[in-house]
Amino acid sequence: MQTRNIGSLEVSVIGLGCNNFGWRIDANASAKVVDAAIASGINLFDTADRYGNGSSEEFLGRALEGRRDQVVIATKFGMEMGKDQQGASPKYVRRAIEASLQRLRTDRVDLYQLHQPDPRTPIADTLGTLDELVRGGKVREIGCSNFSVEQIREAAGAAKGARFVSVQNEFSLFHREPEKGVLQECEKEGMAFLPYFPLANGLLTGKYRIGKKPPEGSRAAEGFGPKVFTKRNLEIVEALIKFAEARSHSVLELAFGWLLSHKPVASVIAGASRPEQVRANANSTSWQLSSDDLREIDAIMESAR
Repeated sequence: MQTRNIGSLEVSVIGLGCNNFGWRIDANASAKVVDAAIASGINLFDTADRYGNGSSEEFLGRALEGRRDQVVIATKFGMEMGKDQQGASPKYVRRAIEASLQRLRTDRVDLYQLHQPDPRTPIADTLGTLDELVRGGKVREIGCSNFSVEQIREAAGAAKGARFVSVQNEFSLFHREPEKGVLQECEKEGMAFLPYFPLANGLLTGKYRIGKKPPEGSRAAEGFGPKVFTKRNLEIVEALIKFAEARSHSVLELAFGWLLSHKPVASVIAGASRPEQVRANANSTSWQLSSDDLREIDAIMESAR
């Protein structure tokens, strides 16, 4: 598994998104996914206090006992956890980190990310508190999620100590909003970019095909993401599969290779609910797309529009 950097952190180019933990799978199934990830060379585990209302962090912490120093733990705070439990005020940040540390069974978070902007709290106040946590050893690096170019710049200008080293936003062949400025800002400022929903809710795994029923237990079969699994999108996927297979690759390899061809991308955050999904993700990073490949992929996407 290749590695890249998020600030001072060395991470695998594929990370495990733990959003399924405590929601779609239980503690035992989560542990099996974590075991498969570590065995496959994945060292970045990305969760949030919000996932499973704390269960994701709890399940991850339990699964990593005895192996904490082998991995990089990224979690997030800021989304609503309950009454008066949300945002990025100094008081709440201090409360949120202690709760996450307890659930994760650790004494530090490697990458602590603000899950979304908090319009009610000046970003300078949030950053000041995060800097305290870094200096106190409870956090190694800090990042942000769902930030625009303007919000990234505001945070950079307000930082007096620790500053955001990463941005985690949605990014895939079917969601290319970061190309409109965020990726360029990350490259300019030396920040890492972490794509979430890299497979467009499973659309780019290759398991959803025109004329075939969605696999049992899959998101599509459960009615998740109906706006994604449209006839037009499935037609695009068929074209991408044809392109990949003509070059002895899979559409999964295409999806990861395309994301990793963007310079600021440090690690692709991919969720999984079964060990075989983790192994498939980890084994899909070898295709380094050429400039010709990238142009042809863009042409496929453009013709679909």
